[in-house]
Amino acid sequence: MTRPRSSALAGGERRQIALNGEPVEYRFTRTRRRSIGLEIGLDGLTVRSPLRVPVHEVDALLVERADWVLSALERWHARRREVLPREWVDGAPILYRGDLLALDLNPARERSIAPDLFHLRIRHPAPGDAVAIARFVGGWLREETMRTLAPQAAVLATRLGLAPPPLKITNARSEWGSCTRAGVVRLNWRLVHLPAALAVYVVAHEVAHLAEMNHSPRFWAKVEALYPGHRDARRALGEWTAVLES
Repeated sequence: MTRPRSSALAGGERRQIALNGEPVEYRFTRTRRRSIGLEIGLDGLTVRSPLRVPVHEVDALLVERADWVLSALERWHARRREVLPREWVDGAPILYRGDLLALDLNPARERSIAPDLFHLRIRHPAPGDAVAIARFVGGWLREETMRTLAPQAAVLATRLGLAPPPLKITNARSEWGSCTRAGVVRLNWRLVHLPAALAVYVVAHEVAHLAEMNHSPRFWAKVEALYPGHRDARRALGEWTAVLES
């Protein structure tokens, strides 16, 4: 399951426009389409225009939609900032299962991590060592991904009449998960940042590939059987694509 194509554009002309007094850079491309399209992703704003539409009409549309563009860009930038701490110090924010928690660092002989409603409580022999804390928390997040999602994969596979698949945790920047033809399900460790329901949707998507290695109607029917209302989850997942760059 890859991230939206708009986040991986390679071509296009770089342009800039002032929107509500703020300079905004965007990628401009011309395609065989009937209307001007605006997309916001990991690369910022992308504008796709029909071949014969004058540039001044494109800029006029951007000015008209300025509030939406600036608001959407801010949401993406905020997501990228808030996933992991900029500094691994007490009180720094970290995104865990869709909630923004604060690091709570405490000295202790034995290392441990325990999330609650507001904090990620960390006990560590060197709570002031930012490098050590980052490494410890990073490893714990990867373990959490496997711990929380492996049982989900097993249950969903069983519902399809299949054996629980082998799981691997990945560090991909372009996809939440994948399923190989050998039946191995790969899950991005950053799923631990997402709301739990969306992470389960990704698992359901990849488990469905064990039965249908395609995106045919049969495949989507299996996804729906495993995760009713999958279309809403699929749309919602697009709002979290910035997490892949954390």
